[in-house]
Amino acid sequence: MRNLKTVLPFAAITAACLVATPIAAKTYKTDQGHTEVKFSWSHAGVSVQSAEFTVADGTLDLDPENPEAASLNVTIAANSLSSGFGPLDDHLKSADFLEVETYPEITFASTSIERTGENTANITGDLTIHGTTQPVTLEATLTHLGEHPLGGAIEYYKGDWAAFAASTVIEDHMSYGVGGFSTGPITINIVTEMKATE
Repeated sequence: MRNLKTVLPFAAITAACLVATPIAAKTYKTDQGHTEVKFSWSHAGVSVQSAEFTVADGTLDLDPENPEAASLNVTIAANSLSSGFGPLDDHLKSADFLEVETYPEITFASTSIERTGENTANITGDLTIHGTTQPVTLEATLTHLGEHPLGGAIEYYKGDWAAFAASTVIEDHMSYGVGGFSTGPITINIVTEMKATE
């Protein structure tokens, strides 16, 4: 797998760091109901298949006045993988691929953030899959920072939120010790809404 160029848990999340607004420094936590970590791959060049991780827990520490100093940490439950087809899920979770019983978590911890535009950034960090850690870069776009537009009508949405989309490509997943053969690049796409903690 080559350096991930973003999107989970993983992450895109850090793109929120890019916009300077009057919002004070805050810690944001992923809202599971509005977080998607999806990935797709080429099946022997015949078709493009996809699946997702349905459980991702992320924390973003962000000071809008100093976005480059933001910190993003994401943990994905490997066993939450779902393709919509049980036998494929079981195979991807087995020792042939993710080996989820031995390696139950996939993690990302940011190490640097480079602002690339008004609402975009490259988030570089350490991605750990199957017990192997490698540096990756996520390309993230901030889609919201501030009060949630539904906050005036629904109590749950009151307060400050950050939201972003991110994507990346892993060229060689076997470098993480996952799988015995290449299925081509793996594309990862992440969308998340994160709520500020009190």
